[in-house]
Amino acid sequence: MELLYTRPKTLIKPGSYYCPGCLHALAGKLIAEVIQEMGVQDDTLLIASVGCGGMFKRILDVDCASATHGRAAAAATGACRCAPEKLVFTYQGDGDLAAIGLAETLNAANRGENFVAILINNSTYGMTGGQMAPTTMIGQASTTTPGGRQAEREGYPMHMCEIIDQLTAPRFIARYSLDKPAEIRKAKAGIRHAFDIQRAHKGYSFVELMSNCPTNWGLSPLQSLEFMREKTLKEFPLGVFRDLEKEETL
Repeated sequence: MELLYTRPKTLIKPGSYYCPGCLHALAGKLIAEVIQEMGVQDDTLLIASVGCGGMFKRILDVDCASATHGRAAAAATGACRCAPEKLVFTYQGDGDLAAIGLAETLNAANRGENFVAILINNSTYGMTGGQMAPTTMIGQASTTTPGGRQAEREGYPMHMCEIIDQLTAPRFIARYSLDKPAEIRKAKAGIRHAFDIQRAHKGYSFVELMSNCPTNWGLSPLQSLEFMREKTLKEFPLGVFRDLEKEETL
């Protein structure tokens, strides 16, 4: 019988530390597969922060540095400048990247630092208790907005791909979803493309992965996927916002 799939050697056993049905685990598997396929396991440096994103360092078998909450982009800046031969990337949640670390994120993108920022957008603070995040949608309940986010009180959800697309330096900006197989394949290809850009020393890439949070949304895993399709993916449209590599080859 032909072997069609094996567990990536870049994933540490026994497996995921995430809640049942959480797409963080799938995002981690895609990244592990890309690193293995590129053959760069020994030349990769993950900059992990705090929260659910920080747990990724416990399952990915590569060199890792932990940043304080929100400071992954600053740490990645130092890493890619001091070790330009490394594949450097951050793995962050939306609260970490777009709230606590917004200044670091935007300034690194504006400078065109040579690393890949991967954002997991599940529209909530996951590990810390389900508080409202910058990406929480209008009307969406959280532990800090039990009646739903109100624009006049908490403002509007932040769209990070669109914000970063206003800057000149970034090479690649894209948003993908992890809710169905066809979109998962696109997400993996986008991660690979961003990593290739970094390895070629061409600058900053931003990859946003739309995810769920069954635990803090108070839904089953299947219900959370439906919520994504009915709500979050309408608020956060998928697509490639910028790809200078493709534009320069036309």
